[in-house]
Formats: sequence, C-alpha cells, structure tokens
Amino acid sequence: MEQLSGLDATFINMETRSAPTHVGGLAIYDQSTAPEGRVTFKGILANLESRLHLARCFRQKLVRVPLGFDHPYWIEDPDFDLEFHVRHIALPKPGDWRQLCIQAARLHARPLDLDKPLWEMYVIEGLDQVEGLPVGSFAILTKIHHAAIDGVSGVEMTAAIHDLTPDATPPKPERPWVPESEPTLLELALRSTVNNIRQPIRFARILSEAAPPAIRALLQQRDETIEKSGPVPRTRFNGRVSPHRVFEGRSFSLADVKQIRKSVDGATVNDVILAVCGGALRKYLERHNELPRETLSAFAPISTRTEAQKGQAGNQVSGM
Repeated sequence: MEQLSGLDATFINMETRSAPTHVGGLAIYDQSTAPEGRVTFKGILANLESRLHLARCFRQKLVRVPLGFDHPYWIEDPDFDLEFHVRHIALPKPGDWRQLCIQAARLHARPLDLDKPLWEMYVIEGLDQVEGLPVGSFAILTKIHHAAIDGVSGVEMTAAIHDLTPDATPPKPERPWVPESEPTLLELALRSTVNNIRQPIRFARILSEAAPPAIRALLQQRDETIEKSGPVPRTRFNGRVSPHRVFEGRSFSLADVKQIRKSVDGATVNDVILAVCGGALRKYLERHNELPRETLSAFAPISTRTEAQKGQAGNQVSGM
C-alpha cells in the first residue's frame, strides 16, 4: 500500500463531472507488417498482459480515507480484470477521420471509474476511409488519470508496452503478482491520525531546509526588476467548461520540426511545438476578430523528475 503525494491527490480532489482530470492519447497502427499481416484483439491483450508489471499503475486502484482526512492510497487491485480496461470497438460508417475524431472526443469525455485502476484503452477498428492510412489500420485511444502519471512517466509507460523492432527482446517475466486486500476503516483512520500528527513536524523541517536558499535567491535579485503580469484578457476560451469534448489532430514531420529548431540557438523541439500552438491560436483569434491587445497568459508544465525518480509513477512537475 502506497500513499499518494499531495500533488497526486490534488488531481483526485479537483475532479468534477464536467472537468475530469485524466489525460489521454490516440495512436494509429499499420498492421500490414505484423505476422500474417494481421493484429488480433486477443494478441493485443496478450501483449499487454505480459507487460503489466512494467508500470505499477496498470493494476493499482485507489482507496480513500474516510471523510477525506488524509490523502488516498494505492493498492494492488485484488479484482483486477484486464478486459474491463481494454475494450474493442469499430467506427460507424463511413469510418473517416471525422468519425474517428468524434468517437475519440466522446470516449475521452467520460470520467474514469475511480473504484478501478485509473486507466482505459480502446482498440478502434474501421479506419479504412481515413485519408492517408493503409487499409486495415487501427487506432488505440488511451485514458489514464493524472493522479497516476505526468508527461514523462506517461512516455515511459508508453515505451514499456511498445517495441521499436519486430524482433525486440521480450521483457523479463514478472515475479508472481500479489494483490492486496483493502485496508479496514480502522486501519485507515489510524494511519490518517498518525500522518496528521507528523505533518506539522515534516512541514517545519522542509521550511527550515528551503529558507536559506530562498533568502539567498531574493538577495541576489534585489537589484533586478521582475515584470508583473497584468490583468488576464478575456477571450472566448474564458468560459464555463462543459462535460463535452472536441478532438482534432494534425501530423507534422519530426525532421521538419528538428530543422526549424536549428534556426534558433538553444531551441528545443518543445519550443517549436509551443510556437506552432501560439501562432495557431493567434491566427484563430484574428480570424474571428477577437485578438486582444494584451498578451494572453498561458501555463506550461515543467518536469522536475530527477534521474533517481525515473520509472516512478505519479507527478514530478512544476509550471511556468
């Protein structure tokens, strides 16, 4: 049994019906290079089952503390059922890109079941009318709760269930998996009591460790002017969020993105993508005659994951 960090628990506590806090992705696969030119749903299940031990979040579920007196815990789900999480569907006619986007939006809009391991995967067939895709291609839509992963751990999880070559070495078999029984209410109450007693002591220690560097940083910046952010301009995006979602996507050549990156010293691939998003947003607002005079404010997550934290689930992020 492992307790969620304060940041991970925040993603559980802030979830609402109209604003679920899971993340997701859509990947498209060409099965023509598979053995016999075909990938079966049974084969996908078998591949995932052989790799469940590579990402702990696959089989862990939440256990909440009564009355929310403490952060929830992860336990190995004694009732884990892979086929509950991996579903097989097909696009309705005509099976084109628009239908795929509509289906992805509808699936992503549904909140995850917080009483199960917090992920779902949909194998989607019927993409033969999607322009530019080989016949027989299929998609996989993945949803996973932000309490379980951040961007970096999500990439690591994706890499764990994929191979880059057909003849890649299979992952090492897992040790016998041991599910956990749910803790009793009394056990959870005792744990939360102890944690709440320790919390002020832990906070005081963290504060004492953080204070000297913070003071030094302030003294070093005493002669520097820090630009204050003004009021946030209102746009059509400053509205109440509904439970509905819209999905759309575009493909870019990674080689082109890397070439653009080289035009500015020190730039990264992420910088190029952020510039593309910012430029697209500006053009969209200009087209609707709604571009504000003030600069828009945006939030970008920044990974704080260290080498020692590589492979760990949960969130190690800050933001700017």
